[in-house]
Amino acid sequence: MPRPPAFAFPTQTWKEIAHLLANLPVGIACFVFTLVWLSVGLGLAVTVVGLPLLALGLRFSRLLGRFERKRARALLSVHIDEPSPLPYQPGSGFLGRLWTGLRDPVGWRATLYALIRLPWSVVTFAITLTSLFAAWPVLPWIARGLTHVDRAMVRGLLFPSDELERRIAELESDRGTVVDTAAADLRRIERDLHDGAQARLVALAMGLGLAKEKLEEDPEAAAKMVDEAHGEVKLALQELRDLARGIHPAILTDRGLGPALSALAARCTVPVRVEAELSERPAPAIEGIAYFTVSELLQNISKHSGARTAEVDVWRAEDRLLIQVRDDGHGGASTDGGTGLAGLAERLGSVDGLFVVDSPSGGPTTVTAELPWHPAPSPR
Repeated sequence: MPRPPAFAFPTQTWKEIAHLLANLPVGIACFVFTLVWLSVGLGLAVTVVGLPLLALGLRFSRLLGRFERKRARALLSVHIDEPSPLPYQPGSGFLGRLWTGLRDPVGWRATLYALIRLPWSVVTFAITLTSLFAAWPVLPWIARGLTHVDRAMVRGLLFPSDELERRIAELESDRGTVVDTAAADLRRIERDLHDGAQARLVALAMGLGLAKEKLEEDPEAAAKMVDEAHGEVKLALQELRDLARGIHPAILTDRGLGPALSALAARCTVPVRVEAELSERPAPAIEGIAYFTVSELLQNISKHSGARTAEVDVWRAEDRLLIQVRDDGHGGASTDGGTGLAGLAERLGSVDGLFVVDSPSGGPTTVTAELPWHPAPSPR
């Protein structure tokens, strides 16, 4: 069969042939580099130097992966987005960065790609070179079949899977937020107990002890001290009730979100209208987050907004619980600058929620919070 002229092959075929012929030199270079850093890094892993070498090698593997994606885009028309950067957390320090680098899934996939590519590169180079001289008429079909395998390897090992990696990074960050929030809440409870009810009960015990000593020699003074102690008991009980309400109010457990928010509104210094359209209760964790979100927003309205009225609406929209708090104050609220609203946004984000503030200067202010809907467990 006569050899067809060179221009008989489409441009894409020549690109595929060039890719297959380049596989061998590129594959050898990537394999040697990967084998060297991997062997040295693993061999020295028991020392101080080994783990940083592994992390550095993974960074270079990322660069090799980027080169291979660009080559695949240029010669195989495989368009793959670049992966997201490593999710380093501010203040994580050297060990935190090292651990993040060692867990880099993009770098490890690129490393695996470099190791398994060499045998395939030898095969594709030999077949393509032979076909150029001995099987020229069928070379386009051979090139297309071989590069289909290359495309599958690129898509399978060099695809960034950004959504999964982004979600993992978000969950790791959110876990830190939840832990920090829980620790801050525990410190607040400890401080309130120590400075409030505990100190008052200590003073009460001392007062009753003095009253006991004076009971026989000065009954009137003892009676006065017992009366004062009775007042201290009432104050201590009130502080304990307030503290328990701050942890998890009984009305929320017993009657649900609607009545609990109405009770919150009754204690607000600004008149608040509450409307909760919920045919069933969400999970206790979601219910608690919703309650304390509204509680903090109403406290902000009382302290900072200068509002005359406020409204709280709660409803369910498919698999989301929506909360909207509005006031007619002077506006200017923002989640910037480390404010309490920024803390609320972080807390809701840690459970896959959303937090949006619309507060132009001069008002009004509308805060919309959105939480995932998880139904309350059915009673056994």
